[in-house]
Amino acid sequence: MIRDEISVSIQTLRWKCIESRAYSKRLHYGRFALSPLRKGRADTIGIAMRRALLGEVEGTCITRVKLENIKHEYSAIIGIEESVHDILMNLKEIVLRSDSYGIREASIYIVGPRNVTAQDIILPPSVKIIDTTQHIARLTKSITSDIRLQIEKNRGYIIHSSNNYQDGIFPIDAVFMPVRDANYSIHSYGSGNEIQEVLFLEIWTNGGLTPREALYEASRNLIDLFIPFLHGEEQNIDGMNKKKGSNMLPFPLSHVLTDTGETKEKIAFQHIFIDQLELPPQTYNSLRRANIHTLLDLLNYSREDLMRIEHLGKESVEQVLEVLRKLFAIDPPRN
Repeated sequence: MIRDEISVSIQTLRWKCIESRAYSKRLHYGRFALSPLRKGRADTIGIAMRRALLGEVEGTCITRVKLENIKHEYSAIIGIEESVHDILMNLKEIVLRSDSYGIREASIYIVGPRNVTAQDIILPPSVKIIDTTQHIARLTKSITSDIRLQIEKNRGYIIHSSNNYQDGIFPIDAVFMPVRDANYSIHSYGSGNEIQEVLFLEIWTNGGLTPREALYEASRNLIDLFIPFLHGEEQNIDGMNKKKGSNMLPFPLSHVLTDTGETKEKIAFQHIFIDQLELPPQTYNSLRRANIHTLLDLLNYSREDLMRIEHLGKESVEQVLEVLRKLFAIDPPRN
């Protein structure tokens, strides 16, 4: 009886959050379990997930600072207690969260004397500061401080040369990795040929993403990396079989376009994410805010439903419909 239950349970992988904790605004912890897995699979998944969590998850940072009439990183500013270098280091510590891509502008405009913190930064609507108490500088005299900031969303890190300073513009070394650390461990149970494994994942983030959000994004990025291999039998490695002038994206849609049933179609659409559709940034961000992440999510909306989405105007809806017609020969219903 027990053996029958095990044989049935291994057919469906399940994951759950065992522990979720926020030690502070800039330190979040999560522990997750995935089971049941055949022997050896937990290690395969654990290695891939750890690499994806540490290297593929995107974050948002301040990448450039502009200070008027300042020539050098170690210059002193009259009326400000910190040097330029200290201000840059303090700005580097600010943790940001952004739902939009591309470069954004922010600013700090204050009159002293007073303490300047992250709360004083004037941000674009799509960017949020995780910890507004982060110290930036202390103005000791009645002076005006005007600082311009450049904010960028990316992955990995960027190291700038100290010789790049010009016209008061100071690039900042940016670490775009919201995941501070990730570990995995494996628990085995059973005996003989029925040994099964449980994969435990531990994730620490800086608050820019929660561990659960980081796990979701890392998983999605791994899926994106493997999608081209599903197309391997239809196209040579050198791409010679691709039709000239074709605008079709490299999605594994062969099993969707044949008569194989609704279930396979849903599975395929569930693994095509809207960031692969090359929509304009404003349209993409509006869909994401409405919790539309995959093509399957999108197809659950009629034209009228799309028109009701906040910040998604008629022109954006037409762009979405045009992409669906062009790439997938799909025309959503009006109602």
